[in-house]
Amino acid sequence: MWRVLGGGGDLFRFSACFENQSQITLSAMCASLTPREYSVQRKAREPLLDFMCKALEAAGCTVIFSSPANRAPFRITFETPLGERKGIIAYAFLANQTPTKNRPTDEHRFQIKYGTKDGKLHELWQDPYGLYTTLLIGINPESGFFVAADPVLHSPTKFFISLEFKDEHVRQILERGWHAWERRSVMSDEPVEVLVGGTSSMFLSLIQFESEALGEAPGHRQLIAEQFGSGAIWSMARKSKGNLILPGEGRVHALAREFELSEKEVLDLIGEAPRLKMAVRGWVAEEHLARSLRRIPGVTNCNRMNIEGGTDVELDFRGRRLTVECKNILRTTLADGTAKLDFQRTRASQADPCSRYYSPEDFDVVAACMHALEEQWIFRFAETSKLDAHKKCLGKLANNVRIDDRWSDDPVRVLAAV
Repeated sequence: MWRVLGGGGDLFRFSACFENQSQITLSAMCASLTPREYSVQRKAREPLLDFMCKALEAAGCTVIFSSPANRAPFRITFETPLGERKGIIAYAFLANQTPTKNRPTDEHRFQIKYGTKDGKLHELWQDPYGLYTTLLIGINPESGFFVAADPVLHSPTKFFISLEFKDEHVRQILERGWHAWERRSVMSDEPVEVLVGGTSSMFLSLIQFESEALGEAPGHRQLIAEQFGSGAIWSMARKSKGNLILPGEGRVHALAREFELSEKEVLDLIGEAPRLKMAVRGWVAEEHLARSLRRIPGVTNCNRMNIEGGTDVELDFRGRRLTVECKNILRTTLADGTAKLDFQRTRASQADPCSRYYSPEDFDVVAACMHALEEQWIFRFAETSKLDAHKKCLGKLANNVRIDDRWSDDPVRVLAAV
């Protein structure tokens, strides 16, 4: 299957062959390759489109095509100064500061809304082939800055919802050019998210960042954003504080042979593909966890479990079968320096909002991966039964978790207490 960017109306062109056409229809394929469009007011949206196109041109890019301002989301294709052809799908909204009754005076916001308020869920499109990068962005053309939210976390979304941020965040954006911070919804049970703001000079960097951070947990999204802001490209290998173990000369991994690529080419491929890197990073955390647990005296049959919706690691400890769940902490700590964990699933069943939260019976131990904060693959452990109960959902665990004295860096102590 192939697709070409650019030219004329920037058409999506493809040819396809299917081994089983009874299971995949052409209309379903078209739906996955093209975002749903909405009719919007040209006069209101044109400044947003102009902001993005001018920001790209100021960065030395050549804009090849931009969709009309009365159709959303905006589609822009461009060529970078290095000759790379790229594209964006931008769900873009006006960010401003409008005095509102019963709202804080230092509050800025942008409303995510297209069409009528129908109460339905709307998918934010992602290119299955990675040629287009999806942005969910508020733009203030007058002040010359943007604020971007995680399009994966917000999909599907209702129209209308509002994303708020403060004067302090705007000040940091305008002074530093790039700023990332953690946002908690006014609804405390909603997942924590990380917003990234920048001036127009950083818009191309935002596109590169969103491509790199696609699908990442909030803690790692913030870590990657901070690395972009410092001008460094985040690299797991470069940041590793342990010793790298390299395969012996002459040995070639079976996967490299299967792909007919060198081992370096396989790693380069992962490094260049954000979706691959995101998936691999999650497995890396689980692998480091399993390795650390296997070193514990008394632990046997310790294995990572590749089961959708299942626990991450199972092991035998002193004759008992135990389960361990691996969760990433957030990048931002509490005021006293305590690390924290947003302990919930990303999605919940519409029929049961409480299904988003975990139960004490789901697994025996939680392992908090500290990498987003410490930039090392280290863990702290807690008995699931000792975590706080959810205040509203009976039989569920609270989603706002402090890595406090209930957590230990000694897994033996925790496993023995279960």
